[in-house]
Amino acid sequence: MVLEMFLWNTPKGRQVFGLSPEFAVASKVLAANQGLYNGFLSAGLIWGILLGVAGAPIKIFFLACVVVAGVFGGITANKRILFVQGLPGAIALILVLLSSGSGT
Repeated sequence: MVLEMFLWNTPKGRQVFGLSPEFAVASKVLAANQGLYNGFLSAGLIWGILLGVAGAPIKIFFLACVVVAGVFGGITANKRILFVQGLPGAIALILVLLSSGSGT
């Protein structure tokens, strides 16, 4: 979120995402929007964690959103997104499902 919303058009942000200065300027608003969505996903996951065991359904929902976003990004934008976002989200989702005991 921080990289996309605040550091997109900085040398560090451009380096992380492999952007030219021109592209970073042209896509800054889109990146900020994407960063905001990622912030909401993070907030949901933190909320689920703070609830402990009772937060399992919340964590499952938000991790499923992360996985779907990773798959969609991998298909539509860059295959690397599938591995950088989708795979860690899927692993976390599986671990939450296993630890919740019910599988749902």
